Amino acid sequence: MASAAQATAERALREAILRGDMPPGYRLVEAELVALTGVSRSAVRLAIDALAAEGLVERIQNKGARVRVVSTEEAIAITECRMPLEGLLARKAAERLTDSEADRLRAHLHTMVAAVDSGDVLKYSALIQQLHGMVGEAARHPIAADLVGRLQAQLVRHQFRLSLRPGRPRVSLGELSELVHAITERDPDRAEAAATSHFRSVITALSETAPES
Repeated sequence: MASAAQATAERALREAILRGDMPPGYRLVEAELVALTGVSRSAVRLAIDALAAEGLVERIQNKGARVRVVSTEEAIAITECRMPLEGLLARKAAERLTDSEADRLRAHLHTMVAAVDSGDVLKYSALIQQLHGMVGEAARHPIAADLVGRLQAQLVRHQFRLSLRPGRPRVSLGELSELVHAITERDPDRAEAAATSHFRSVITALSETAPES
């Protein structure tokens, strides 16, 4: 079992990667991470090993560790794995949603609409991540939510790049609006279909990206 110090370091690093503060290829220097997290070097080292096991970090021989670079091809494969899990979470959320959770989802959707209308791509990209987290919480299916979280962490850069593509935010907003409406109307079949449709659209958009290493 991980120590409290290791868990603290893991959480700090994972959140920094998710936020994009540590982009793909970012070199993880143990001394800097000790200062950042306030834990020992051994705890930082163990945290890096744990994140490497998750696929968020990679160790390069004679060069130390860095945030792993995920190619477009791999991003598509990851999204293909994520799609049925997100469908399951959407279904469970529609079945188990509380009234207060429904209110929060509706309010969050309004915030997403405002971000797209104002052209705030960075905020909109972050709001998408938050929306999926809210659906995962409402689903009360920790195993699926944990798996999705591990996959999502590897896709932050690609998600942001899609948000920069002209017209893409408006497309995804329509898809995610349908997802929210289906969940808040407590329609499991429609919610699962909406989630699946959205991630098929993401796969198509990623496929249109120029291949990269």
